[in-house]
Amino acid sequence: MTKIRVLSYNLHGLKDDRRALASAVREAAPDLAILQEAPRRFRWRQKSADLARGFELVIGGGGLPALGNLILTNLRVRAITAWNVRYPLTPGRHMRGAAFVRCRVGRSTFVAAGSHLSTDAAERPAQAALLKQYMDEVAEPLLFAGDLNENSGGAAWRMIADGLTDAAGTDERPTFPATAARDRLDAIFVDRRFTVLQYDVIDTPQTRAASDHFPIVADLELDA
Repeated sequence: MTKIRVLSYNLHGLKDDRRALASAVREAAPDLAILQEAPRRFRWRQKSADLARGFELVIGGGGLPALGNLILTNLRVRAITAWNVRYPLTPGRHMRGAAFVRCRVGRSTFVAAGSHLSTDAAERPAQAALLKQYMDEVAEPLLFAGDLNENSGGAAWRMIADGLTDAAGTDERPTFPATAARDRLDAIFVDRRFTVLQYDVIDTPQTRAASDHFPIVADLELDA
């Protein structure tokens, strides 16, 4: 069996307390950090590298090609290949996409994916349908983490969740906004080759200062 700790975190464009952010991620000690609203514009490579260094992680994939979705790993996880997708642009809206990284830990291979869906309820389902299509093309065990910009039960949420396990189980604790959380926008889903050992929403003084979202973390187990 291979155990993997996955963290999903919307970084709010790095607008908040960077020191608290770095400290919170290091304390969570993930094998994989799947991030939204990471650097995606001028000097994004250097900014992403600086971010990874501050988290004591390395870049696995994503960044500008995935429109701010960034996947970092620790040295226990080897990123084998990475690819990115972009959703069609709706005029007047932000272009969005997803990052995929094929990873290996010991003898186990799996694919990690991350995305940040639209804030627009009319645009989200089409993005979710396209993302699901790409996810369904993956043959290896798949884990997905992201900000779906809607609560569980929404159309896009149901589409992504279909056939997967919600790592939260019955834990419906909200993840947004960190100042007075009321919405569960952030999620980790895994296919049935993973076993969820533990799930948590990290609500601490550090995470309240670090972003407008709480990070979520899941401990997973995968057959070799």
